[in-house]
Amino acid sequence: MENGSSEELPMNGLSLSEQQEHLLSEADPGAMPYEQLARDEVLSFRTNCPDCGAPCDTNMKMTNIPHFKEVVIMSTSCDFCGHRTNEVKSGGGIEEQGVRFELRVAGKEDFSRDVLKSETCSMEIPELELEVGGRALGGRFTTAEGLISATAAQLRDCPGALGDAPGLHRARLDRFVERVEEVLRGERAVTLVLDDPAGNSYVQSLARDPAAPDAGLKITRYTRSYEQNEELGLNDMRTEDYRPSPSRSPSRSPASECAAS
Repeated sequence: MENGSSEELPMNGLSLSEQQEHLLSEADPGAMPYEQLARDEVLSFRTNCPDCGAPCDTNMKMTNIPHFKEVVIMSTSCDFCGHRTNEVKSGGGIEEQGVRFELRVAGKEDFSRDVLKSETCSMEIPELELEVGGRALGGRFTTAEGLISATAAQLRDCPGALGDAPGLHRARLDRFVERVEEVLRGERAVTLVLDDPAGNSYVQSLARDPAAPDAGLKITRYTRSYEQNEELGLNDMRTEDYRPSPSRSPSRSPASECAAS
């Protein structure tokens, strides 16, 4: 860059102006019809790797979870750097109520339960004083064992887990991970708590009636708090009556009304 002039750098074979034109162009309505996605087909489209930026393929498939709802499963694999991601998105909107699952994990049968954890769902194991935010593990369709195993792997492999905390040392973290792995080996019974304010998570019931919870599963539906609605972006959302209220003119402020009186 010289004399204040900017030079367009090509990315993925396109100049910046070409990329902007591509992003602003209308989407092809026939490129990915909902009917094709709903026919249980796997759709594939080109994206860029979130790690290295190289072109890669993303596969997307809509599937129906019995006694729950339709979800979209997305999988991205980069042949250049080896990065792999698997995400689950709800096929519908935010539910009217939040949902909280309390699952007793004490044996092999408990580990095999199907679990759909949305990206808004937090996880807690009170016996281990472990809390994991919804964004940490993202959205995934797995089992109770897979969810706990992913948590242990993230704690073990994340180089920034220790941070700058003066009282947290590698030895203490290793001992904590060992306690989590004791749960995976069936040596320690725990309660797995999943709390999803959006109501888009699911835990399989082992009862004879799959629509009802079994003895080891407690399901609580609740009304979201103002703070939870704020985090989900619902407080400022209006779906009807966009016109200003007739009781107050939008052009007059409270101060001007007082002055007029």
